[in-house]
Amino acid sequence: MEFLSTFAGWTATDIRLATPLLLAGLGLLLMNLAGILNIGAEGTMLIATLMAVVGSYYTGSVWLGMLFAMASGALVGLLFAFLTVTLRANQVVVGAAVNILGSGLSATLFRILFGVSANVPLIDVFENCSIPVLSDIPFFGEAFFRQMPLVYIAFLMVPLTSYYLFHTQSGLNLRAVGENPRAADTLGINVYRTQYLSIIVGSMIIAMGGAFMSTGLTKFFSEEMVSGRGFIALAAVIFGRYKPSGIMLAAIVFMAGTVAGNVLLASSSQIPYQFLTMLPYILTIVVLATFAKSAVSPAELGKAYKRG
Repeated sequence: MEFLSTFAGWTATDIRLATPLLLAGLGLLLMNLAGILNIGAEGTMLIATLMAVVGSYYTGSVWLGMLFAMASGALVGLLFAFLTVTLRANQVVVGAAVNILGSGLSATLFRILFGVSANVPLIDVFENCSIPVLSDIPFFGEAFFRQMPLVYIAFLMVPLTSYYLFHTQSGLNLRAVGENPRAADTLGINVYRTQYLSIIVGSMIIAMGGAFMSTGLTKFFSEEMVSGRGFIALAAVIFGRYKPSGIMLAAIVFMAGTVAGNVLLASSSQIPYQFLTMLPYILTIVVLATFAKSAVSPAELGKAYKRG
C-alpha cells in the first residue's frame, strides 16, 4: 500500500512536469499542420516565463500573469508570422533567432525589473486544486485529481484540439494548407490568414507552457529555466505522429526520465548526478532516432508559400 501511494506521487509529478511540454507540443502542432516549422518554442517559452512573473507580481493574480504571458506569445508569434509568411524568410533561421531573442530579452528584462538581489519577491502562483470525490479514489485520485488548474486545462485541450483538427471545417482547412497550400488557395481558403492564425494561437499556447513553469512548477523566474523543453516539444510532436493524443503520451514518457532521475538522486544512487539529469534528453534522442522516420509530416512543412 505504501508503494502504491509512492508510485501515485511519482505519477502526479510526471503529469505536472509534462504539462509545459504538452502545451508547447500542442502549440507547435497547430503550426506544423499549417505547414509552418517553428524551432523557436524555447525562446517563446522563456519570454513567457518572465512575463507571467511580471504580470503576477504587479497585478497580484496568477491568472492575469498568464494573460501577460499569452500576450507576449501572441506578439512573438506575430513577429514570426510576419517574417516567415509575409516576407517568406527561412523558417528555421527565424526560429533560431527567436530562441536567441528569448534568451537575451528575458535575462535583460529580468535584471532591469528585479535586479540581481538574492531575495525572491513573492508572487501569486498556481496551487493544487483537488476535484471532489475523484480525488479520494485510491492511487488515481492522488495521481490525477489533485493537480493545479492549468494541468487540468492542458490535458483537456488534448481532446478539444483533436476534435478541432479532425472534425471541424476550420481544422480541415488548416491541415489542407499544410499539405497543399496551392490547392487550398484554389478552393478559396485564405492560406496566409490560416498560417498567421495558426502561428499566433500556437505561440499563445506555447507561452502558456512557459508561464506554468515559473508560476506553477517553480515560484519565480530564473534565467534559462526552460532548459531545452522547447526543443523536446519538437521531438514530442514527431514522436506523437502529429496527433494531440500522441503528443500527450510523448510528454509523459519524456518527463518520466526526469522523475526517474530525481528518484535515483533522492535514493543516494551511486550513478553520477550529471548522468541522471541527462536522462530526459537521452530519452528524447533515442525516441527521435527510433520514430522520426516513421512519422509522416505535412507535405509542405517548412516551405514558404507564394501566391501566383
